[in-house]
Amino acid sequence: MMVLMQQPNSIEVEVKIAIADLPAVVARLTELGFLPIGERKFESNTIWDTPEQSLRASGEIVRLREYGPLRLLTYKGPAQPGKHKRREELESELTSLDACERIFSRLGLAPTFRYEKYRTEFQSTATPGMVTLDETPIGNFIELEGEPAWIDTTAHALGFPESSYVTSSYATLYVDYCRGLGTEPRHMTF
Repeated sequence: MMVLMQQPNSIEVEVKIAIADLPAVVARLTELGFLPIGERKFESNTIWDTPEQSLRASGEIVRLREYGPLRLLTYKGPAQPGKHKRREELESELTSLDACERIFSRLGLAPTFRYEKYRTEFQSTATPGMVTLDETPIGNFIELEGEPAWIDTTAHALGFPESSYVTSSYATLYVDYCRGLGTEPRHMTF
């Protein structure tokens, strides 16, 4: 039996920033009082959609995520315009990923894109936001998630101007990366 533990509805506000020097960013995070929450974890994500990709066309996603011991079902609504990525996010923990995949299949959904990364989460007791460090097959990124003013202040403290903000999804970044190499996009996996 699959049991969903419902999380409160929320609006996610975030930006990604591509980073070239991972050790320097980790050192600066430490200087600013951010400490890792737990260990670096492998993360596998699968996006599900209709055969016509109607969710993607409307800017929505349904994602199944495996992150350490967690199995999560996530819905993300269309992004709102602005310098920060802002969108509805609904998420529930699953006790059976397999059961959820079978339910999706019965409803006519299919896996359309898979992406992997190693993620380390950082937080400071002095600030309300979350910094994640994502090591992906297409490079390293930090994600700053929190209130817009916190994102801007933290990015500035880390030495990144607003012009470095990326609001694209990893799927879009991967497609752009493959175009740059002249290769056919498949899945962003190691």
